[in-house]
Amino acid sequence: MAQIVIIGAGLTGLSAAYHLEQKGFFDYRLFEKESQSGGLCRSVQEKGFTFDFTGHLLHINDDYFRSLIHHVAGLQHFNSVNRRSWIYSQDTYTPYPYQINLRGLPTATIAECIQGFIARKNNTNPKTFYDWVLAYFGSGFGKHFFFPYQQKIFAYHVKKLTASWTGRFVPATSLEQIIDGIMHEREEQSIGYNAHFFYPLSGGISYLVDCFEQSLVNPVYHNFCVERVDVRDKVVHFANGHAEPYEYLITTMPLDNLLKNMREPSSSTMQRAADKLLCNSVVNFNLGIARSDLSDKHWIYFPESRYPFYRIGFPHNFSTALVPNGCSSLYGELAYLHKSRTTVTRQLRTAIKATKDLFHIRDEEVVVQKVLYIPHAYVIYDAWREKYLPNLLKTLANMNVYSVGRYGEWKYASMQEAILDGKAIVDKLLFFPAVTTPFVDHTIQPITQQKEL
Repeated sequence: MAQIVIIGAGLTGLSAAYHLEQKGFFDYRLFEKESQSGGLCRSVQEKGFTFDFTGHLLHINDDYFRSLIHHVAGLQHFNSVNRRSWIYSQDTYTPYPYQINLRGLPTATIAECIQGFIARKNNTNPKTFYDWVLAYFGSGFGKHFFFPYQQKIFAYHVKKLTASWTGRFVPATSLEQIIDGIMHEREEQSIGYNAHFFYPLSGGISYLVDCFEQSLVNPVYHNFCVERVDVRDKVVHFANGHAEPYEYLITTMPLDNLLKNMREPSSSTMQRAADKLLCNSVVNFNLGIARSDLSDKHWIYFPESRYPFYRIGFPHNFSTALVPNGCSSLYGELAYLHKSRTTVTRQLRTAIKATKDLFHIRDEEVVVQKVLYIPHAYVIYDAWREKYLPNLLKTLANMNVYSVGRYGEWKYASMQEAILDGKAIVDKLLFFPAVTTPFVDHTIQPITQQKEL
């Protein structure tokens, strides 16, 4: 038995383990369902190409986080990159963010955006994303970018989305900025939380995960898929037959899955909430191309419905080590919610064909095609989540179950936030008596060789 059990060796789980050890606490065990740590922060290799599970770029604006990354992974092992991102609409490339870069778009579109911005509604407390856009950007910007793009990325109606997720993710604008963006072509893109990022020189984003895992004294137990969490008896049951008692549980698994697989007190009805927690899925298709000059951009947003994908990125521009010499790489993302596998497969075929056509990629240039499926992608911020999620997490915490991280707390978050979430939960649980002798119990080590049931 470990005093603390951690479920999930993604960034938040690894960070929790790391910060426990930094405080001299080793009476914990960290379990991961996959054979590799990282969760969605993982990389795969094929034929000399490295692909991440969609674009994972490290944005740093916190001093502690910066020092932590430098200590654990060494910032000298990362490229420091200034963003080159664009929007493609109405057959025109405009720099991101759209709301300050209208130059080159049709005159009628520019006029609609300016008129809508000037006439925007005076709503100081918009509840829905739709009303939030009308209040801060106006109907023109909504029509030509925000509404169609968010519809694609969330696969959910924008009038049912709340606005609480926007925060630092959507840059504001002003009439002066709008006019300046029409009159002058901007070469540098310094606006927005992701204007600058770090990316590993080699190994893909898995490099960061590997550094955190290698810094731990205690092992990570892989191939341990949670089958049931018994909060009454405080035991986690795994599909490989292992059962792990705990005093305190830190879980980063998707909250809906936790609730579905939880044996709760007879007086509790939290399982009913599982189906109310909405989250879309994403298909991430990756192409390795035998051509060095595919694009000089980092990524492109596609708001228009004629393209099934919402974003295309070019990993070879994050690091040249991700591709063989003379090659390029590309990733695309399309989102869906409550769609059949047949429908998704058809959309994927359409998306790959549209991508090849758009970038003039010949079939014989495609060295590798790798498709990655992400069942839990973007959390849906709807009215139910706003009303019931805080109490749901509080009820779990009262049972000594701390659901944390992007999917544990059912939120939209960056890699920085995921790692800081791991630190925060450890800081919260400081009342534990520290175990100063490293705890490395190999009694269940043979179980890690078993396959998931």
